Amino acid sequence: MKKVIVTTTINPPTEAIDAFQAMPDWELVVIGDKKTPRDYHLSHGVYVTPEETEKYDAALSDAIGWNCIQRRIFGLLWAHDMKADIVAVVDDDNIPLPGWGTNLLVGTEAEVNYYETDLPAFDPVGATNHSHLWHRGYPLQLLPKRRYDRKSRRKIRVDVQADFWNGDPDIDAVCRLEHAPECDFDPSRFPLAANKMGPFNSQNTFLRGALLKDYFLFPHVGRMDDIWAAYYIQAKGAKVVYNKASVYQKRNVHDLIRDMRQEYVGYENNLQIVEGLVKEPESILNYLPGRSAWAFELYRRHFDHA
Repeated sequence: MKKVIVTTTINPPTEAIDAFQAMPDWELVVIGDKKTPRDYHLSHGVYVTPEETEKYDAALSDAIGWNCIQRRIFGLLWAHDMKADIVAVVDDDNIPLPGWGTNLLVGTEAEVNYYETDLPAFDPVGATNHSHLWHRGYPLQLLPKRRYDRKSRRKIRVDVQADFWNGDPDIDAVCRLEHAPECDFDPSRFPLAANKMGPFNSQNTFLRGALLKDYFLFPHVGRMDDIWAAYYIQAKGAKVVYNKASVYQKRNVHDLIRDMRQEYVGYENNLQIVEGLVKEPESILNYLPGRSAWAFELYRRHFDHA
C-alpha cells in the first residue's frame, strides 16, 4: 500500500516536516512556493520547486496563484501520479504525536460514536470535552442549536479520517479571539461520526487516493478552501470519521483580525452551502469566483484518463 504525505510551505524545514519525512512506510511531498527558501532540502521525500509546478501545469499554477496554501493542490496531483492508496494532508506546524499515521481507519469499517442531528451540519468539536468551542467553517447560525444527546454505536466505512490536534485547535478566528484555547482532547470521545456533513480541514487528514478527483482545496475563497472541499466531498458521498488527536499544533504566527476577514465569506455562506449541497453537489460552483472554478476544472482534467 502506497501512503503519501502532502504539504506546502514557505518556511525552512520545520520540526513537523523533519518528523514527517522520517515516518516509516510514508513518502513525503512538499510543494514549494515563491517564498520558500531557494535552498530548501529534504533528506527523505520529494521537494517540488515552483518551476516544476509551472512545468507540470502552467495554467493551473496561474489559476491558483502564488504565496498561498492552496499550492498544495499540486501535492494532491503528485500523490495521484504516484498512485497513492492513502493521502495525508498536513501543515508544517502540526507536530506528529507518537503513533501518527498508524492503525488507520481509512478503508476499514470502524465502530464509532455516531451522532444524529436534524441540523444541516454537524460540529465535531462540540462532541468533545471542549464543547464550548466549534470547528472552523461550522455555520455560526447553528451554534445555539447544537445538541449531542442522540448518540449510538455504529459501524462506518471510512473514506476520510480527520484526526484532531492538541494545542491550538482548528477553530475560527471569532472562537479563537474569545477563548484562546490550549486543548488536550479526550481520546475516549473518538472516533466519532454523524448523519450530516461536518467541516474538516487539510491540517491532519487522511483520505483514500481514489477520492482525489473530488477533493480540491478551492483557491480565492480565503480560509474556506479546505472547509468547502470537505463539504463538497461529503456531498459526493464520502464518509468521514473524526479521530483522536495525533498532532500537536504549534501554530505559526497569525493576525487573527486578518484571519477573520478571510473567513467572512464562510460566515456569510456556509449555511446556504451545506443546505444546497444536499440537493446538488455542483451547487458549490455558485459560490466560487471564476478563477477558482477554472482552477477546479483544470485540476479535474488530470483525472479524466486515470
